[in-house]
Amino acid sequence: MTILTLLLIGAFAGLTTVLFGFGGGFVTVPVIVWADAATGSDAGTIAVATSAVVMVVNAAIATAATPVAVLGRLRGRRMLLLLLAVGGLIGAAIASVVPAAVVSWGFIAYLAVTIVDVSVRPGFFTRATRASAPRGTARIPSSYGLPIGAVASVLGVGGSVMTVPLLRRSGLPMSEATALANPLTLALSLPASIAFLALPHAAPVHAPFLSLGLVDIGAAALLLAGAIPVIVVLRRHPLPILDRVHAWTYLALLVTVLAAMLASLW
Repeated sequence: MTILTLLLIGAFAGLTTVLFGFGGGFVTVPVIVWADAATGSDAGTIAVATSAVVMVVNAAIATAATPVAVLGRLRGRRMLLLLLAVGGLIGAAIASVVPAAVVSWGFIAYLAVTIVDVSVRPGFFTRATRASAPRGTARIPSSYGLPIGAVASVLGVGGSVMTVPLLRRSGLPMSEATALANPLTLALSLPASIAFLALPHAAPVHAPFLSLGLVDIGAAALLLAGAIPVIVVLRRHPLPILDRVHAWTYLALLVTVLAAMLASLW
């Protein structure tokens, strides 16, 4: 049952990677907390580390299949990408030493704040004008890279919950904002996942899946086995979604993941 569940959740993570730029982090963290519950208080830390590895693969595949014209909006943003990577490393180091409960409740707070932000602040459900964002640019200040990378890495997510609203408010349609979230996720999750793989394993030796460093390799493999085919198919055959519907679905998914994480902790 655990294997089947992880495969199905992996497929759903693939769907969210393509449609929302999540890389799977918001889906995989609650699921791995559940799957590795036998490891006790270490489950949250293992979930964050495993999520980072899953996101690297998912984001890399989704980025490779993104049209060059869309990726071109990140041209000249090397400093942003570099700071995301540095933040990812810092976040991985923090996640390996802070109590798992802090990570889990931080994840919940992160979701809750984002839900309020996109619901209350203007510019997410109604696209900003092009005048506020010159064509061909992705207007996320480079200085945001470090905090976004660090926070996302600590919580085992790809940062898309911060980057997608920022890209959206700069005037991009949801299809482009979520597509650009994948290379940004890749920039921060790659160094973070390398760090997690190299760190000592905090879980008991009888953990239910094969492990390497802080990463549950077995769970990651099953999640990717479910996600990769979905990403490939949806990149070749995109789903036609109205921009406003896309934005509201994004919010609905955040609310659903928040509820799932609360349920997993209680």
